[in-house]
Amino acid sequence: MSTTTAIPVTNRPARRSGQARTAYLLVWIFLLANAVILQIMFADPSRPANNTLTAIGRFFGLYLGFTLVVQLLLIGRVPFLERRIGMDKLTNWHRWTGFAIFWLVVLHPTFVLLGYSELDRISFFAEIPNLAKQMPVLLGMIAAALIGLMALTSVRMARRRMSYEAWHATHLVVYVMIVLAVIHQIYEGSSIASSSVTQAYWWALWAFAIGSLLVNRLFVPMVRNARHQLRVVAVVPETDTAVSVYVGGRQLDRMRARPGQFFWWRFPGHASWWQVNPWSLSAAPDGRTLRLTAKAIGSTSAGLRDLPVGTKVYAEGPYGALTTAARTRDNTLLIAGGIGITPIRALLEDPDLTGDVVVLYRARTPADAVLAGELRNLVQARGARLHLLTGRTTDGNQPFSPESLRGLVPDIAERDVYLCGPGAMATTVQRSLRALRVPARQRHIEAFRLGV
Repeated sequence: MSTTTAIPVTNRPARRSGQARTAYLLVWIFLLANAVILQIMFADPSRPANNTLTAIGRFFGLYLGFTLVVQLLLIGRVPFLERRIGMDKLTNWHRWTGFAIFWLVVLHPTFVLLGYSELDRISFFAEIPNLAKQMPVLLGMIAAALIGLMALTSVRMARRRMSYEAWHATHLVVYVMIVLAVIHQIYEGSSIASSSVTQAYWWALWAFAIGSLLVNRLFVPMVRNARHQLRVVAVVPETDTAVSVYVGGRQLDRMRARPGQFFWWRFPGHASWWQVNPWSLSAAPDGRTLRLTAKAIGSTSAGLRDLPVGTKVYAEGPYGALTTAARTRDNTLLIAGGIGITPIRALLEDPDLTGDVVVLYRARTPADAVLAGELRNLVQARGARLHLLTGRTTDGNQPFSPESLRGLVPDIAERDVYLCGPGAMATTVQRSLRALRVPARQRHIEAFRLGV
């Protein structure tokens, strides 16, 4: 499906607003302020530990509880963070926070068990069933086992062997784990219960995290979907493996979606309720329809080709910081890999994308270049330049090496660089951009990474 679109180019350059800096600053203030409060709670003399080992266990337990709160906020899809920091960075934070939780889960019970085994004068392993007789402790142990399961499925080798749908279903147990962890803290959190002030702080913190999750992932999407009544209005195959889905509804202009953003999409009645995928808009929103284009990778994306017209659509969003609001320079370089062309193609329709524009599109073969016809028309209408980079990556074909990028775009350090593509490609490009001294504020990246 190829169309020629006239791009209304404005004369006002879009400049970085400073919203991202504000978001980073608030995140650091939140983390540092809570770290200070946790240290005060740990040092409270009114709740002395039984011995040094249990004191260390309590220390790790406090930070484990707080890290769980942070993880809950990260999976809560807080629009303030999604739109200013971006999905790519938040997914990285989610991943590293998950590994921090795993090690805290190892350290917290280990030191508690060592401390009580010393007090009870029994072995470490004998202390495990001894403490497990207490229901709150047993629930904590179950929560720890669930965290271990999620950590195993997050290891790179395991992720590669699992479909996105299977990985996502496994990580739904995070909600069970959180319930068990909260119950465990209610009954076993001695530092938390040291005073009414610490209790109020701790449960206000959890209320904030759980409230953010419920509001952003349940209540707001329910209200928006009830208002917009989204339905599939057309399904258009683009290649043998890619398909575009056009979604219509009421008052879509009130969604305030921007080119470069994405939604989390569900198709109730066509796929299981828990199957949700983040797909970018592949065309600029026009107030009448939204379009997503997906490649058949998992079972949900492969099934899009068979969606009946009229199928109900449930969407969460819009999210993402890959928009012209992040621009800092007049000229722009857009880089896409595979199906990552979708937000890049939408950005080409954004009237705020002014100045000289260069597009680098990486595809295995020309036939694999999804939306290539539309892309050429948009580039021609805008007076931009398109480089289609094909072929297998070999020693002689390194399209994203510093030398190749400089050869294609000599003034790359003077441009904003937008990138959407697979994680490995994003890592390579970022390494080259650093070597070419492209400032971090000019790099705007969304990579394909697993997220919940």
